[in-house]
Amino acid sequence: MNSQPPIGQIRSFDREPGVPVIRNINWGGLRTLYIKEVRRFFKVQLQTIWAPAITTLLFLVIFTVALGSRHAVPVAGQQIPFADFIAPGLIVMGMLQNAFANASFSLLVGKIQGTIVDYLMPPLSTAELLAALVGGAVTRAVLVGLTVWLAMALWPGVHVTPHAPLAILVFGLGGSVFLALLGVLTSIWAEKFDHAAAVTNFVVAPLSLLSGTFYSVDALAPTWHAISHANPFFYVISGFRYGFLGLADSPIWLGALVVLGIDAVLAITCYALLRRGWRLKN
Repeated sequence: MNSQPPIGQIRSFDREPGVPVIRNINWGGLRTLYIKEVRRFFKVQLQTIWAPAITTLLFLVIFTVALGSRHAVPVAGQQIPFADFIAPGLIVMGMLQNAFANASFSLLVGKIQGTIVDYLMPPLSTAELLAALVGGAVTRAVLVGLTVWLAMALWPGVHVTPHAPLAILVFGLGGSVFLALLGVLTSIWAEKFDHAAAVTNFVVAPLSLLSGTFYSVDALAPTWHAISHANPFFYVISGFRYGFLGLADSPIWLGALVVLGIDAVLAITCYALLRRGWRLKN
């Protein structure tokens, strides 16, 4: 019997140029790139997961020892023990910084090493490529957050029992996606590691440290109070802290809208630049 298909049944040679063979979501390719991103940071987990977790715990130890266990912080008219106040902020701050670090490295190292073609040539749509990069970064952020939370749960004098799990998920994942998209945008723009380091040192680090992680914005002067509310990191920290304390420095619904709005704007921007190949196809 003839094993070949009938003549005219398969005519891939006369397909219009640019018409994709995979018309729906390429789940296989998306899963492969996501696993590649996860394995990349997991191979050096001492540096990408455990080291950030230990650094975050050191912040907790230093500030609680320096200020003492009796120090309290006013939040929404109530006095909260400083250790309980600072713990949720440290958890999500570690998540945000590591989401950015992971996403800002992916495309940049490909451009520097000349392997960017490994991201551009596979049969993946722009949305699939972006989803895999962001997914890998968010996974690292979640692992760091879980590690820090578990350590703090075992630390004496610190209470990190979830009060509103939905708020923890919304602001933890929403904030991680925010920094992951910012990292992708940085890796598209940057041409060397110094560029990515500049964004980390002059944008991410100051905004995260001045977001109300270590203090309540209610205690600030009116000018600095207004500046703090213009910082998008503030809404992530405040909403995530609400998930543990049941108290927040700003309305939860407002913070959720701000975070989701920023995520949408950054996602559209990254999608447009990736689709255009800006600074990637030179």
